[in-house]
Amino acid sequence: METAFKDILDSINEFLSYKIYSPEGSPVDITVGIVVAVVIAIMVTHLVLKLFRKVVTRNYSVADKNKFISIFQFIKYIIYVLVIIFTLDAAGINVTVLLTPLAALAVGIGFALQQLFQDIMSGLLIIVDKSLQVGDIIEVDDKVGRVTSVKLRTTRVETRGGRILIVPNHKFMSDPLFNWTQNGNIIRDDVKVGVAYGSDVILVKKLLMKCVREHSGTLEFPEPFVLFENFGDSSLDFAVYYYIPDSFSAPLMRSDIRFEIDKAFREHDISIPFPQRDVHMIPPQ
Repeated sequence: METAFKDILDSINEFLSYKIYSPEGSPVDITVGIVVAVVIAIMVTHLVLKLFRKVVTRNYSVADKNKFISIFQFIKYIIYVLVIIFTLDAAGINVTVLLTPLAALAVGIGFALQQLFQDIMSGLLIIVDKSLQVGDIIEVDDKVGRVTSVKLRTTRVETRGGRILIVPNHKFMSDPLFNWTQNGNIIRDDVKVGVAYGSDVILVKKLLMKCVREHSGTLEFPEPFVLFENFGDSSLDFAVYYYIPDSFSAPLMRSDIRFEIDKAFREHDISIPFPQRDVHMIPPQ
């Protein structure tokens, strides 16, 4: 019985000691046992990380859980690499021999994937400092949209036209970004209009305030207000400022208010001038 058991152990040991890869002149020998050890180490690490993620995120909200998972995915691969290195070192392999060519390879890959790494690091910073969150209304490259997802490499933004704009994360770190909802959903908007010289400016102010207050999309507080901005070349220039709770629909509200202003001005005989020039022809002497 003992002899049979010893034969089995010897067979297993012989199988695990079988060399899979042994380059000539190299002290590194990759055996079946080492491969099995690495596979088991990765499997155990995977289970531990999975359990750790579930325990940490069990009380998180959906948004916070997604942010944690995005960061965790990046860290997980680093842990896998470290586990493989430690397993090989524990198996008696001189990992320095392996790390030297890997380091050179990593430098080459780093230059080739420099932009990708910038995007990933920018994504990590965005997720950690919460400078950009799902649901924010942002303006980038003169395009306005609502953030639908923030991932490690890219951020997806839905424009007012329903199109999806995919923005590399490094762009948020290098280019100016307007976040319309960083301080809340309420924003101030305005409509500018010019009236003819000689118009009743007090009446103009009343009509502008009336048009804004009667629109169902504007807020009563903070209160709207009118500024007499300038004596223009061809007009008296006014601007009416108002507050709205949904910046995504701002263009539609501006259009509605302009329709109402045009209607009110026509009813009260207030004209909106257009630039014109008088040319006087001087006959030759």
